[in-house]
Amino acid sequence: MRPAPPTKPGQIIGLLGGSFDPPHAGHVHITKEALKRFGLDRVWWMVSPGNPLKSHGPAPLDERMRCARAIMRHPDVFVTDIERHLRTRYTAETLQKLRRRNPGVRFVWLMGADNLAQFHRWQDWRWIMETVPIGVIARPGDRIAARMSPAARLYRHGKLPKRAAHLLGHVQAPAWSFLNLPMSPQSSSAIRARGEW
Repeated sequence: MRPAPPTKPGQIIGLLGGSFDPPHAGHVHITKEALKRFGLDRVWWMVSPGNPLKSHGPAPLDERMRCARAIMRHPDVFVTDIERHLRTRYTAETLQKLRRRNPGVRFVWLMGADNLAQFHRWQDWRWIMETVPIGVIARPGDRIAARMSPAARLYRHGKLPKRAAHLLGHVQAPAWSFLNLPMSPQSSSAIRARGEW
């Protein structure tokens, strides 16, 4: 299978990166909502080889890819291990290479509100914020920490009003949108803790 699908100039592609350790129905839910609410043409699940901010490694990548493809079945969603092929470790590196390889494509970075709360710890986080629009999806318990985070405060001028969320892929960065959803209570860490993975 190809590491990434073909793209066309003008497409708006949401990128949902993560360890997906394991993938679950909550990931599927936020992906479908992001497609609809942020006006995306496609979403790529970018299953990462590892998370630089986590001290322990995830389950083997091939196993996570197999499970992700089994659970995420939608014609506009593509599950990829492209970071393995790009040999990138950090989101900023991945975005630089994807933008070079796909001229004319508008990428939107997708993340949970828990990631926005600690986004200032990511490598080159300001470059990411100033280069691609960001769609933030709120999970239970993460809303206040995310809204008070250094990234949210520093880039408050780039926050789109809720009624303009569908325009996210069309506006110039820095731009971000905060989406409150009725969320699935599932989490990968809880599934691992119960010994189900």
